[in-house]
Amino acid sequence: MAQRGQASGMGHTHGVRFSGNADFDFEIRTTIGQAFSGAADIGEVLAAVQGVGEKDYEGWFRAWLDLGDRIAAQAEASAERGHAVSAASGYLRAASYYATAVNAVASLPSEDELLPTFRKHRQAWDRWVDLVDLGIERVAIPYEDTTMPGYLFRATGGGAGTHEGPRPVLVVVNGSDGALTSLWSSAVSGAVRRGYDALVFDGPGQQSMLFEHGVPFRPDWEAVLTPVVDFVLARPDVDADRLALYGISQAGYWVPRALAFEHRFAAAVADPGVVDVSTSWTEHLPGNMKKLLDEGEDEKFDRDMAMGMKFSHELASTWRFRARPYGTTGYAETMRAVLQYTVQEVAGRIATPLLITDPEHEQFWPGQSERLAALTPSVSTLARFTAAEGADFHVQPLARALTEQRMFDWLDERLGR
Repeated sequence: MAQRGQASGMGHTHGVRFSGNADFDFEIRTTIGQAFSGAADIGEVLAAVQGVGEKDYEGWFRAWLDLGDRIAAQAEASAERGHAVSAASGYLRAASYYATAVNAVASLPSEDELLPTFRKHRQAWDRWVDLVDLGIERVAIPYEDTTMPGYLFRATGGGAGTHEGPRPVLVVVNGSDGALTSLWSSAVSGAVRRGYDALVFDGPGQQSMLFEHGVPFRPDWEAVLTPVVDFVLARPDVDADRLALYGISQAGYWVPRALAFEHRFAAAVADPGVVDVSTSWTEHLPGNMKKLLDEGEDEKFDRDMAMGMKFSHELASTWRFRARPYGTTGYAETMRAVLQYTVQEVAGRIATPLLITDPEHEQFWPGQSERLAALTPSVSTLARFTAAEGADFHVQPLARALTEQRMFDWLDERLGR
């Protein structure tokens, strides 16, 4: 979901700190924040990571992998004895813990554990899909010469008649490295309880499309979302006038970028707003390195970056993990690719009502929610979240219930529900 390896310097709500490593701390917050939707149990998480040192990257990865293995085994035991509700709960939590382990691979010396861990995550997720008492349909969304895998969740709430006629649909877009379990917690669980169907999918550069098929990110996300809209609106059970869009973390860029060109959504949420993705990369570059980029000295940039990476395996691993979705090779090539991810020049085309979350202490793209709102003043609503509410930091990790309340109340009002 968030940009790993970039959380240094973040503050801590009410003095609470779960780890001396800022990235570990944020991952713990993100995971336990999913407890309210059933995708984590706080005690087992805190017990699993207790004692992991600030620089113990192998121990960090193993803590999450072992927790996922243990909870998945418990879930399977429940399933074998016919306890479907307990099994579903266990598999959802295991999928969440495996997803955190996937991100933990970013700081390991190699990516050998990436695919096996991801496949454990997706297997646990699919076991939950099969066992949980929800209507969930696996779908394949046509995209260029292939398909994007997705899951369509059917509404469970929203009042009488919800299931009879066409229903509103919330299309949910992931960020740079989020898992499907995070989307359940950030938007889908709240959507289905309120009478929305909800669609999640892996797009270019995301999860299975990247790890198993090698399909990289692309900056023109309208080329991804337009086929998704075509797919959704081709269904007879969809209310075409009440199609909504939600994007989390780096999807705070994907969403406004797509909305500049795709105008069939009735309302959208960017959580948070991202105008220029590259700032989370460039702000950490020394001035002399920025100058090399500006002057087109790519060979010198690559040479100096390679030299710096030799002195920090942590930095080298993080760079490899973060650069992989862009489908690039050299350091300068990667930076030039990331610089394309901006909505500065196209935001004025957005005509869709847009809610933009704006958390205090945003650590990855500070100030960009306000920037996006300033670029789209006629359609945007800024929703501020504060430390006093326990709702600060990127995507409000410990305040997902509050986030859900504000965004769905806003969506309901925009869609006339």
